[in-house]
Amino acid sequence: MFKTIKNDLPASIVVFFVALPLCLGIALASGAPLFSGLIAGIIGGIVVGMLSGSQIGVSGPAAGLAAIVLTSIGALGGFENFLVAVVLGGVIQILFGVLKAGVIGYYFPSSVIKGMLTGIGIIIILKQIPYFLGYVSEKGEGTFEQIFNSFTNIGLGSAVIAVIGLGILILWNNVLTKKAKIFQLIQGPLVAVVLGIIFYSFFGDSGNLAIDEKSLVSVPIPSDISSFLGQFTFPNFGVIFQGDVWIVAFTIALVASLETLLCVEATDKIDPLKRVTPTNRELLAQGTGNILSGLIGGLPITQVIVRSSANIQSGGRSKLSAIIHGFLLIISVIAIPKLLNLIPLSVLAAILLIVGYKLAKPALFKKMYDLGWKQFIPFTVTVFGIVFIDLLYGIGLGLGVGIIVILLKSYQNSHFLHIEDKSNGKHKIKMSLAEEVTFFNKGAILKELDSLPRDTYLELDLIKTRFLDNDIIEIMDDFAFKAKERNIDIKLISKRGVVENPESFVEFFRTRPKSSLGLS
Repeated sequence: MFKTIKNDLPASIVVFFVALPLCLGIALASGAPLFSGLIAGIIGGIVVGMLSGSQIGVSGPAAGLAAIVLTSIGALGGFENFLVAVVLGGVIQILFGVLKAGVIGYYFPSSVIKGMLTGIGIIIILKQIPYFLGYVSEKGEGTFEQIFNSFTNIGLGSAVIAVIGLGILILWNNVLTKKAKIFQLIQGPLVAVVLGIIFYSFFGDSGNLAIDEKSLVSVPIPSDISSFLGQFTFPNFGVIFQGDVWIVAFTIALVASLETLLCVEATDKIDPLKRVTPTNRELLAQGTGNILSGLIGGLPITQVIVRSSANIQSGGRSKLSAIIHGFLLIISVIAIPKLLNLIPLSVLAAILLIVGYKLAKPALFKKMYDLGWKQFIPFTVTVFGIVFIDLLYGIGLGLGVGIIVILLKSYQNSHFLHIEDKSNGKHKIKMSLAEEVTFFNKGAILKELDSLPRDTYLELDLIKTRFLDNDIIEIMDDFAFKAKERNIDIKLISKRGVVENPESFVEFFRTRPKSSLGLS
């Protein structure tokens, strides 16, 4: 693991600067103590990082769970009661891992995974625009309302240093890193943050370029050890037998596991080394992390795509970058909270804008369009669902559309029909069935059989068919009865021979088992 430290150390610094505002922001959005977000980030980095089999995934508090946390704290009667649900959710996740439930993530289409990444990238960009312009929204404002208000309430100082920081990041990524190794070791985001601190130190207090304190990072500052320890909150296990606590626990376990597995699938796709994460081990690691996080007052943890993608894009190669980022979080909140509170949020927004753009490049839309409508429609539905509704709703909509596409193509590809010239006064039609014919194909096959004209010679080819559903056999059985009335002759061709005009397909397949015909 330490062989890649030259890559992992600078990447961990970038992930740290991405994670710090996200931990605080997600805690704020969840209606939880700000310190709870930092606890989740620390546990996700150090504990889950050590236990996980993912080499480039980074775990911490997830924005997708913020709405669940917010409503659950109120429904359960307080944060201490909610922490019990977090601990129980971790136990349930471990049970998922033991039961080998990690394969669920592999059943999501690639188009939905790419749509998830793109949707999250767009959300990141939209969420950071107000901070980039120096506008801190009031409670109750929607995303687009915040963006609109930010353009009419621009904080000049924040906007200036944000533009400077963005320029540095673009210059660093596109030019300087190709010039010398020093620019690969010292990352652009670190330089942008340092310049942000210097800028605020010179211009922050007064003048046209002043930056309001609300537009700065806000980390709790402990005065001594006891005040630091006093920031930890412990669960109230007196409510452990309440039914609503278990409902919230199962909800957290299910949603956190699904988000983690989708993130694992996504990060494995963009891993330059194309490594495969053991998903069941990941559930065990996440469950352990959630138990510890809940026990000391932290938010629920998942593997998160924003930090994971920032890690990959910054050159992270092993789990060491995630672990170091966790240690950086705990060191920073203990040793330098005052210095951290000098960082303008607009600089961090500039860093996240780059991350968002890399996830949602316009070229990806063209690429998905070129792949055809079967890929493009589930992709776009997922993107729009995530952006305009919610992460899980977007994924669900994309998956639903993907399933409809599969069913539609299965309906269309159940058979091939070839019409030949008349032979002995009858239309000669050859129908070749697909390799697998299931009840999904009933409608298409029934439509073709019913549309055959009178006086037809039908050649039914099952040579390539390996699976024939009983529903299809019953349709053919009904058709065999109708065929006599319409003067339709049937010739059935299978791998084991030819049968002329079977009176009953059901009886035929009963007396000659499908296995004897090369079918199942």
